[in-house]
Amino acid sequence: MKIGIIGLGTVGLGVLEILVNESKNLKAKGADIEIKYACDLDHDKVFPNNFDKTTLIKNYETILNDPDVDTIVELIGGDNLAKKIILEAIDKGKNVITANKALIAKHPKEIFSRAIEKDVNLFYEASVGGGIPIIAPLLENLVANNILGIRGIINGTCNYILSEMSHNDLEFDTVLNDAMEKGYAEADPSFDIEGIDAAHKICILASLAFNKTVDVKKILTNGITKIKLSDLKLAESLGYSIKLIAAASQNNNSISISVEPTLVNKKDLLSNVEGVFNAVEVEGDYVGKTLFYGRGAGKEATASAVVADIVKAALKCTYKDRHYFNIEEDAILLGENEFSGKYYVRVGKTFPELEKISYQIEQIAEEYIYFTNTIKLKELKNILGNEEYSLLRIN
Repeated sequence: MKIGIIGLGTVGLGVLEILVNESKNLKAKGADIEIKYACDLDHDKVFPNNFDKTTLIKNYETILNDPDVDTIVELIGGDNLAKKIILEAIDKGKNVITANKALIAKHPKEIFSRAIEKDVNLFYEASVGGGIPIIAPLLENLVANNILGIRGIINGTCNYILSEMSHNDLEFDTVLNDAMEKGYAEADPSFDIEGIDAAHKICILASLAFNKTVDVKKILTNGITKIKLSDLKLAESLGYSIKLIAAASQNNNSISISVEPTLVNKKDLLSNVEGVFNAVEVEGDYVGKTLFYGRGAGKEATASAVVADIVKAALKCTYKDRHYFNIEEDAILLGENEFSGKYYVRVGKTFPELEKISYQIEQIAEEYIYFTNTIKLKELKNILGNEEYSLLRIN
């Protein structure tokens, strides 16, 4: 199989390394893969030893227009040029492999319907969980189950920040700057720290789990920017850790999907997921709960998932429309006003209304923390009004 790789950033170079270094091993497993083109505007990079640099090009159209290329690997990210490239590749009858979660989450109907129409495969294992296999298990290994729920830590940047704050007694801004310097956070980290990246990922997982198309814009999404070291220390003293949890579950005829900073009990396995690691818990009606754990991002981990999809294409795995979710049925999502639960609320003054509905109250310096009993989120926000506050779900 002849492939063209478009985008030689961190993950793209990782894919090249695996394909070059493991060529014989992959061929022994039945996957004879030839890199015919590797496309990027910057050719002044450190490429793997034994990589054939004559395959380097700068114009992706060369790949799309070459009938000998069976499969394109899109690794440029974003949802503008990447979308154009993927749709053109599909129209030309080429299989597509991508790690682009934003594209899959935001434009599933257009992309999948085109792939089904043109009878080509589109693989996207690396779009969620980095090196953790989770797309394939939902479609294959757990196919006998009705999925009851999914929850997990699926953004390594946020998990790294919260872990470092807790273990090193540092405030949010200090750790964020450190994460950016180490490459764990982007130059503009807003997609990560505001929960948007996690929302894209849980959107894909929920769509697969419940076989309906989820509108990512309707997912309840909150990030970690308001979390203080004092929150983490108080949670720790009470037997909790704080994690950004993405969750989805069936709720009668609707689906509840959220991304929220959450107090997770120390007895919970997710509480012990640290640093850049990810974990996804899937509950099926027959298998019960299963946990998928590993590196959720990074060059080698994500490249491993991309290469796994390349091998599937080389072995002519014909998933076709079974590899997607139902693009003909839109999921009905629980609205923000319908969410309820127990909450951790930090405010700068006392709230008599909160005292009435709370089972525990703490004070740190001039701030007050209320642990509420079960309450509708809308009702809680109405009580708080325009007051500045920090809000965490209690798991």
